[in-house]
Amino acid sequence: MSQPADLPQRPGVASGTTEELRRTNLARILGLVHREGHLSRAELTRLTGLNRSTVGVLVGELRDLELVYESMPAIGPGNRAGRPSPIVHPSRSVVAIAVNPEVDAIHVGLVSLGGLLIKRVRIETGGGPSSHEVVEITRAAVAGLLAGEEGQLRVVGIGLAVPGLVRLSDGQVRSADHLGWVDEPLTEMMAQATGYRTVAANGAQLGMRAEGVFGAGRGVDDLVYFIGGASGIGGGVIIGGQLLVGAEGYASEFGHTFVASNGALCPCGATGCFEAEVTQAALLESVGLHPSQADLLVEAVASSTDARVAALVEHDRALLRIAVRNAVNLFNPSLVIVGGFLSALVGEGENAIATVANESIAASREHLVIAPAVLGAEQLLIGAGELVFSELLFDPAAILSV
Repeated sequence: MSQPADLPQRPGVASGTTEELRRTNLARILGLVHREGHLSRAELTRLTGLNRSTVGVLVGELRDLELVYESMPAIGPGNRAGRPSPIVHPSRSVVAIAVNPEVDAIHVGLVSLGGLLIKRVRIETGGGPSSHEVVEITRAAVAGLLAGEEGQLRVVGIGLAVPGLVRLSDGQVRSADHLGWVDEPLTEMMAQATGYRTVAANGAQLGMRAEGVFGAGRGVDDLVYFIGGASGIGGGVIIGGQLLVGAEGYASEFGHTFVASNGALCPCGATGCFEAEVTQAALLESVGLHPSQADLLVEAVASSTDARVAALVEHDRALLRIAVRNAVNLFNPSLVIVGGFLSALVGEGENAIATVANESIAASREHLVIAPAVLGAEQLLIGAGELVFSELLFDPAAILSV
């Protein structure tokens, strides 16, 4: 999949110079290792088209920057004769702090290069936290996560996966209806309180970013993503390998797709919005789960024999079908990913959400696949980490300023 177009530009380096070429190739090597998890030097040579000695020099520089480390392949009967090619791994000591505030809790984690969530904590709030509470709770949580790691981890920055509209230009939270936020300068507040560079984006778009790089959307250039969480429903769209963000960054608000005439009033002020009609809270309650047990929802719904649960699932799935059908007809994706609590509605057989393809424009559905997300509860935090790493992946030498 092509990389999103919202990456920072490198100042002060003339295009086309030897230095620019070196930095570009350094970024190519680090990006490949980051996305693939590990690659041999021989594989990097093949994938980049660079010669072996150049790859060796670039890997050596990344190793000196402590962005990668190398290991020798295990000796076994499947190995070819000759000198083995070292395996290059992304460093586990370079981390991003990932934060996802929701209406019932704040999720904070440490994500390493390679998209690995190495630590995670959930702090219940008993209601929608204010922006100031998010900052203070995050600061305390980060202190706990980093305790005992002094000198072992290098923190690149903080990424915020916000359940609301986040202005692309400066990370300002324009609105987060379920949290009661309007025009909150959360990135500025977090940076001042923690001392770390802070970036923010819509949580659903970050979840899609994680699935696109590490999950169900790997290698797919045209996809639509739906995700449901405690704070509502969101989504994202990638067309031709480019993230569709809109003029200010507010695109793909699938939670506000109109799905029900005379429907419930949505916090946005409209009626019949998808996220006003279909909620995680109702599904959790139907199967007797606490909000902290949302990870168990898919299994609980699938195994339930309660007629009331079946009726609710049928109702919610019908509305999901409307939203998915509209997205397929609008964007002609090759893949639709369904994540979060909406995964509980995917289903199987004749009731599966995949059969919605039969209700879409024939030409648009010819090669369509509808699949559940694979990263589970980790996708928003991994996506927030990916946002933090964008600058580093574009210019690995930026690690020197950390």
